[in-house]
Amino acid sequence: MRDPNFDQCVQACYECAVACDICASACLEGNPAAMKRCIALCTDCGAVCRLCAAMLARDGEFANALCTLCALMCDACARECTPHEASHCQVCAGACLSCTLACRDMLEA
Repeated sequence: MRDPNFDQCVQACYECAVACDICASACLEGNPAAMKRCIALCTDCGAVCRLCAAMLARDGEFANALCTLCALMCDACARECTPHEASHCQVCAGACLSCTLACRDMLEA
């Protein structure tokens, strides 16, 4: 039987990637220059989350290292999005925090 932390981590990674994509896209519609860091972090975080989920699913040799990076990226992205009042930023921050916790739980298991 597979560790439940595995399933939670993969799901959290995919959910975070989608939230990051939505946030980056929405930030482009307003004042992109003011949201440059948010857009960049969301774009990078989404990509890392997808890669992490895929590597976990394949039981890749560097899955733990990537999970560590994913937690760091998600934490940075959450810290960037949290102060912004836009609902997409708040949803993204929540998804990032959930993914950070899921990755850390996965690493501790």
